[in-house]
Formats: sequence, C-alpha cells, structure tokens
Amino acid sequence: MGFKIGVGLDFASSSLWNPKKEVYEYVGEGKKRGKDEQLDYVLSLIEKFKLVYVEDPFHEDDFESFVELTSKAKNCLICGDDLFVTNKKKLELGVKLKAANSLIIKPNQVGTVSDTWETINLAKASNYVPVISHRSGETTSNHIAHLAVAFGCPIIKTGVVGGERIAKLNELLRIEETLAGKVSVAKIRFG
Repeated sequence: MGFKIGVGLDFASSSLWNPKKEVYEYVGEGKKRGKDEQLDYVLSLIEKFKLVYVEDPFHEDDFESFVELTSKAKNCLICGDDLFVTNKKKLELGVKLKAANSLIIKPNQVGTVSDTWETINLAKASNYVPVISHRSGETTSNHIAHLAVAFGCPIIKTGVVGGERIAKLNELLRIEETLAGKVSVAKIRFG
C-alpha cells in the first residue's frame, strides 16, 4: 500500500493513579505499580510490542517520570495529553525539563484558535510533535481535519472507528484530493 503502520497506546494513567497510595491501580489485573514500576512496565511494553507512540503513561502532574521515559525510549513518541492540556505554559515547563516529545492538541480545550496556534508553534519550535485530537463526546463535525492540515500537524487522533471519527477521516481524504500536489507531506522525525 506504500505506507507503514505503527502501534500506539494511550494509557490514560491519570485514571489509574491513586494519589493517596501513590500507585497506579490496574484493577482488571489486580496489580498496583509504583512510579518506578510503572516506568519499567511502560518501557517493557514499548520494547515488546515495538510501540511508536505512548500517550499519558504517567499521571498528569508527573513531569519527572515523563522526563525519564523520554530519555530512555528513543524511537517512540512520548505524548502528553493530561500533562499539557493544550496549555502553552505547561508546554513551556515540559520543554524546559525535556518531558515528552509530543503533545495532544485539542483546540476546544485551550480556549481559542489563537491559543491553539501559539501552543502548536511552541511545540514545533521545540521539536515536539503536535497531535491534533478529537474530544470525548465528539460530534461528526470535521473541523479538526482542516485544523490539522492548516496547522501542519503531522498526526491526527480520531479514535476508534465510529461515525463521528469516520467524518474526520473522510474529510482528510477530501482535503488530500483538493490539495493533491500543492502541499508537501509532513514527516515525523525522532531525535
């Protein structure tokens, strides 16, 4: 088909984190993992399954673990959603600490299109990969497909296939047909 597919995983670790006990609780497995155990677990999954993308492997305030994972997982996008919440100031801290190398961009999370644009520009200037994303409870509105192309985001996250997600993928196909030969394809680089 002319393209490669890589596997990614969204841990949504903030929902696993028990702040009172300071552990990640995997209820279905009956396991609890401390911060170091979570780091080792995530690294083992990256290696075992050759993951190219890991989102929210730690809870939303754990910049330290994001820093350590990012330094150890060289060929994997370490993406912060809950860590950055499309917020330029949080991204500035992440860049300073070298926490993650990618972030989720949700235009309706940060406030304005201008705020979104500023956060994306900071991400790109800092060699972070911006991943434009849907939100939970999304509609069939296809505007994020247009924003992904307009902002030059090399990845769009539309989630598990369903009507509201297919609308975005179909719109990307229409955009590609319209812009065929007029725009160069963005490439993701790890570094």
